[in-house]
Amino acid sequence: MAPEANVESIQVEVVHATPERQLLVALVVPKGTTLLEAIERSGIREEFPDLVVEQGRVGIFGRKMPPETPLRDGDRVEIYRPLIADPKDARRRRAQASEN
Repeated sequence: MAPEANVESIQVEVVHATPERQLLVALVVPKGTTLLEAIERSGIREEFPDLVVEQGRVGIFGRKMPPETPLRDGDRVEIYRPLIADPKDARRRRAQASEN
């Protein structure tokens, strides 16, 4: 979808990865586009049919952000997967295993 004429546009990227596959989609969107709008425009949901986009699982450059956050030129929108294990528990188990 091309930006409308006479509307200032910005370039952004939308990324998502699974253990099997990663995808980066570069977009030109109208200035003022939100994080969620960029995800919708990217078509990434069609590539990952099981993808669930929800509060706390999206961000910009590794920082969680609300879906209604307006984007800036050059932003990389990231869609995060749920964690398989709690990082603190995993570190604790590794530390215990190395003591034995």
